[in-house]
Amino acid sequence: MGNLWEGQDITGLTPEEAARRLQADGPNELPSAKPRGLLTIAIEVIREPMFLLLLAGGGIYLILGDVQEALLLLGFVFVIIGITLHQERKTENALKALQNLSSPRARVIRGGEDQRIAGREVVRGDVVIVAEGDRIPADGVVLASINLTVDESLLTGESVPVRKVNWDGHAVNQRPGGDDEPFVFSGTLVVQGQALLDIQQTGILTEIGKIGKSLQALEPEKTALQRQTARLVRIMAIAGGTLSAVVALAYGLLRGDWLHGVLAGVALAMSLLPEEFPVVLTIFLALGAWRISRRGVLARRMHAVEILGSATVLCVDKTGTLTLNQMTVGALGLDDEVVSASTADLAALPNAFHLLVEYSILASQRDPFDPMERALHQYGNQYLAHTEHIHQDWTLVQQYPLSKELLAMSHVWRSPGGHEYSIAAKGAPESIADLCHFTEDQRQALSGQIARMAGQGLRVIGVAQALFTDGERLPGTQHDFNFQFLGLIGLIDPVRPSVPAAIRECTTAGIRVVMITGDYPVTARNIATQIGLPHPDRVMTGDELRAMDQAALQERIREVNVFARVVPEQKLRLVQALKANGDVVAMTGDGVNDAPALKAADIGVAMGGRGTDVAREAAGLVVLDDDFASIVAAIRLGRRIFDNLRKAMAYIFAVHVPIAGLSLIPVLLGWPLILLPIHIVLMELVIDPACSTVFEAEPEEANTMTRPPRSAAESVFNGPTVFWSFIQGASVLATSLAVFAISRYLTQQDDVARTMAFTTLMVGNLALILTNLSWTRSLLATVRLPNRPLWWVMGGVFLLVSGMLYVPFLSKLLHFSRLSAVPVGVCVCAGLLSVLWFEGVKWWRIRRHNSMCIAGV
Repeated sequence: MGNLWEGQDITGLTPEEAARRLQADGPNELPSAKPRGLLTIAIEVIREPMFLLLLAGGGIYLILGDVQEALLLLGFVFVIIGITLHQERKTENALKALQNLSSPRARVIRGGEDQRIAGREVVRGDVVIVAEGDRIPADGVVLASINLTVDESLLTGESVPVRKVNWDGHAVNQRPGGDDEPFVFSGTLVVQGQALLDIQQTGILTEIGKIGKSLQALEPEKTALQRQTARLVRIMAIAGGTLSAVVALAYGLLRGDWLHGVLAGVALAMSLLPEEFPVVLTIFLALGAWRISRRGVLARRMHAVEILGSATVLCVDKTGTLTLNQMTVGALGLDDEVVSASTADLAALPNAFHLLVEYSILASQRDPFDPMERALHQYGNQYLAHTEHIHQDWTLVQQYPLSKELLAMSHVWRSPGGHEYSIAAKGAPESIADLCHFTEDQRQALSGQIARMAGQGLRVIGVAQALFTDGERLPGTQHDFNFQFLGLIGLIDPVRPSVPAAIRECTTAGIRVVMITGDYPVTARNIATQIGLPHPDRVMTGDELRAMDQAALQERIREVNVFARVVPEQKLRLVQALKANGDVVAMTGDGVNDAPALKAADIGVAMGGRGTDVAREAAGLVVLDDDFASIVAAIRLGRRIFDNLRKAMAYIFAVHVPIAGLSLIPVLLGWPLILLPIHIVLMELVIDPACSTVFEAEPEEANTMTRPPRSAAESVFNGPTVFWSFIQGASVLATSLAVFAISRYLTQQDDVARTMAFTTLMVGNLALILTNLSWTRSLLATVRLPNRPLWWVMGGVFLLVSGMLYVPFLSKLLHFSRLSAVPVGVCVCAGLLSVLWFEGVKWWRIRRHNSMCIAGV
């Protein structure tokens, strides 16, 4: 990219001036919805059905003349508003951190230095460098360019890209659209060429910023789990409301006490309303995305977080993901001779080898960012420095870029005082052979040499030279030059040290890894063997793929894990074939042409380091460090998130069974009310933080990456989960009712019986939390694991129970009696035993699972 501004006096803004303009104009980003304030959240909370029921209960107590209980009940509205506010802030902070991570990057010249900054930090007057695949970060003009073509369909609706020319310093800014204009606009996509831009408008003042104002009112689309949960909540709310009305009516008709009947109906409605479900889902997805981002993977769409644990196939690019993308020259090939670059002394080799390295550098950018070109420069500078083969004073006259039709590029150079153009070409050896007009015999000999080099895991390129008379008009295509073949260069890209272990982890987890590369089959096979990919000898090429129909591809793809000489456009066919076979596909990509495959995949994974903006926008996940091991870590976290979400949902379902039962059964049996609205609010003070923080913070299960992926169609409320949750809840309900009935019979005091039943329920609630934290670990093993929120909740419950039993003011408000040590001990034992039987079920399930594994089932 350096040739665009080399020799020009372009220093850009100073860091101090850029900071001043950023402060004055604000960040370069679209307007977003303002964070909700305390008053807004409070109003939204009060509008929720649960709190409308609280207000109704408080009003009834006022009518009954019980002012203290009414005020306490209404006061809980403010307590729960505080809890909700804390949860909202926690969620918003997580989302804000993700937003900062997802800010597009921009390449700018500041103080004469080329640097990358967050797109939101671009300011007026910045000189920005863009290349193919980049999104233009702000509105501006073109200072210098090479073959710049921009897709402005985002603003114009026209799908045909438009050509751009350099600004003459006078033209006035026009609307987007039309060829040969010097103006560029924020959000549009560079589809060809490269350019230097002078930024003139940022943020809200850009063309897309003006459109962005209307986006503030748009709500983010709900995920499948959110829609499923909302539907469940609606069904339960309607059923609960209907049942509550029936209970209130029956109580009033049978006992003639309509106010207490309404109170009983309100209590039942509160016990049946599962308002925790949507809250828990929102918090889990937001905090889950934040946890994944801490492992180097940005979740741009919540759908990706949901489905991560379901991935069955992981299609991965080789270069930069499985390898370090830090290429070095490994070997030089000339005629039939191949020498190792790491052991050979280049200075001692024949001059033809010097020429090969010289023209490989001339065919590259002067200031390269491409790892292959950087390796060529480093090798040449190491061995050819201070020789006539390094040409810092030559002038680049023209470039012939790579194309789909010809995988080779050429640079036309002129030396000071020279009378000829020197043309350097490099690219795929087949394309270089085509430029050099090889005969069939020459092609076969070249293929043999390529195979020998590729067999060593080398990426092979060809290099050619041509001369052209100065003064003649340069031809339109590379084929019009008379190229002479110079030789082959083999480059090696070492495998990332973390990849073999990550591949083994995927294999153990039932996730199939498919490697996709543009390299030769022999090279691909070599890398596949190094990383431990199963069946590395089964390789399919892009040509074979092109010749297959979809049915044949679907059949063949079941047994092939290595795809070589594949172009980006063919990735889409691979995704479609895998999905047609029933797989849940994660696909990595970094280029503009990868976008269709990333969108079509169940989980599109873009590279954050080397990836283009358009690839990142099409993907659901962005790997910030481009490391394959980070993707596997994200899948592990995705499985943990879903596991913990299911545990939280199971707990919520289980704990509502005894609450609802203790609200309904006394009405049906003619007993005094056990649970009043205020008691249910106290339970909610434990349930809310437990399900939203304790379960979210629970470490992963030991078998997280040793079990097959779950089905993508599997609901968080599957049959076994609902069954065992109901049985657990019913057990706590039966125990609490038994404690109430026995204590009422023995003491003949309703308050004592109510106190013991509620204490038993609170202890049973804690037992439900502990046993549901893991269905594969014992309770003792679970409590040994670090989970700070768990101990906060346990301590809070202890203080709450102590206060309601032994603080006279609270006991009176709650209609409780003071209990001695023996009744408290009975309640604790009963509450624990009501749930601890499930530990036996877990032990049986674990033993059965281990037996099946040993038997190979």
